[in-house]
Amino acid sequence: MSNIKSSILIVEDESYIMKVLETALAAGGYRTISAVTGAQARSAISSYMPDMVLLDLGLPDMDGVKLLKELRQWSAMHVIVVSARSTERDKILALDNGADDYITKPFSAPELLARIRAVLRRNSSGSANDDTYCVGDFNIDFNKRIVNVNNETIRLTQVEYRIVELLARNPGKVLTYDYIMSNIWGPYADSENNRILRVNMSHIRKKLEPDSMKPRYILTEIGVGYRMAE
Repeated sequence: MSNIKSSILIVEDESYIMKVLETALAAGGYRTISAVTGAQARSAISSYMPDMVLLDLGLPDMDGVKLLKELRQWSAMHVIVVSARSTERDKILALDNGADDYITKPFSAPELLARIRAVLRRNSSGSANDDTYCVGDFNIDFNKRIVNVNNETIRLTQVEYRIVELLARNPGKVLTYDYIMSNIWGPYADSENNRILRVNMSHIRKKLEPDSMKPRYILTEIGVGYRMAE
């Protein structure tokens, strides 16, 4: 039986980084396809339909976000941004335009492979369509709208439940503050809603987490948003 798990397109114009990525992915059992420009990436995506794209943003012929936007117009193909851009604005822009995750250079090979496995699991597990979510002693029955921790039913307000449900239906994926606010409070959410979101999250963590100061279920991506544990 082949040990090839999935095919991954690497879109990277720096030869050294490309070699590092190819070596790490090969060690992880993945088949790789390479592209150094946005135009080559378009062609490779069309020809090979890889399971995932590792996308650098600083391409010689276009900004990687433009390629990401184009891809999201017709495909839900997994995309992890691997970029030297480390500002909150860059991360939020990529995530809001459809990236599944964002890794900042320099990175470690074990972290990269762990992020890849996490993103691919979302596709294979069908978590978004399941009737339940469960991590350790924390579980949600979406049909009954029941949240339990340590076999104890947790009482959440309507808004608190909607926030928890949104995150739990996207396990492992970073949801930006703007994305959460627009889904909970609608397209006209403003900075005041951002404050309200943080207040609600504080209340949620006090109800769900064994230690609200060291959350294990709802994790914070500082300056970007929240991620529900897988």
